[in-house]
Amino acid sequence: MAASGRRVTIATIAEAAGVSVPTVSRVLNGRTDVSPETRDRIEHLLREHDYRPRNSRQPLRAGLIDLVFQDLDSPWAVELIRGVEEVTHAAGVGSVVSAVHRRTASTRQWLQNLRARQSDGVILVISDGAGPISTELHRLNVPMVIIDPAGGVAADVPTIGATNWSGGRSATEHLISLGHTNIGLVEGPKNLLCSRARLDGYRAALEEAGLRLDRRLIEPGEFTHESGFHAGQRLLDREDPPTAIFASSDQMALGLYEAARLRGIRIPDDLSVIGFDDLPEARWSAPPLTTVRQPLADMGGLAARTVLRLSRGEPIETPRVELATELVVRESTALLTEAGGQTAK
Repeated sequence: MAASGRRVTIATIAEAAGVSVPTVSRVLNGRTDVSPETRDRIEHLLREHDYRPRNSRQPLRAGLIDLVFQDLDSPWAVELIRGVEEVTHAAGVGSVVSAVHRRTASTRQWLQNLRARQSDGVILVISDGAGPISTELHRLNVPMVIIDPAGGVAADVPTIGATNWSGGRSATEHLISLGHTNIGLVEGPKNLLCSRARLDGYRAALEEAGLRLDRRLIEPGEFTHESGFHAGQRLLDREDPPTAIFASSDQMALGLYEAARLRGIRIPDDLSVIGFDDLPEARWSAPPLTTVRQPLADMGGLAARTVLRLSRGEPIETPRVELATELVVRESTALLTEAGGQTAK
């Protein structure tokens, strides 16, 4: 409430923040088309004035949100956690991070713990077992949001993803623009929609450039350093190895770096490499990795805002959201010269 005792309105917050009423409304509705600086300013004012919508919210049961991963051994997971934590902390809500490790017993134990603590909502980041978990959460009347779903999900379950197809296409187009025509791909797990979308983007860029898709240049991967290393070995040991490789995750790209190093292949002098994610380690690798930025922290933040709205009985604007990816050019890609070498650009 305002100091005068009058009810704080959206117009009050908009005036204090120096923005329009629709901008405040977009923040309240969990929309992504607001700059981070403006969103932070508005959310700070909402907390400072203890703003409550005119239609009172359902109270949270426990003030807790569960964030569930398959595994927690990836910097990719850390970025999502960071985004979720920023939003839940600002909302005065706690977050519980768990990993089920693809084991049925772990999933059962997690569900028992969830029932005991009466969590207000769940964010799932798992590729296996989402179906049974979804069924149980529906029975318990616990709202959930899925980040990067493995496949089709029920129409009433919100999902948050990224523009993986356009990201795969822009990565491949960048390599083609540098003169590369013999371009390898290390793909992600075949059961994931994001992996298939990145592969389709790679294929589309080749077709648009009039280049033939050579399936011998496509190697499987698991979004891990080790799988990138082994895929890189297979590609670089070919009789006619690629001059450029698109690894569909940064971790696989950095595994590929090691495979190249062991063969005396220099990046980008002899081989151009591009990744996907833009994890913090990408900019500190040697050389710094050209990659496609996936807004992981933003995805986590949006998932948290969405599940909080659902837990309070508030509507959401759309159940399917894809945040934009962006090509980030660094020093691991270079022009292909007529002599077969590469020059930095």
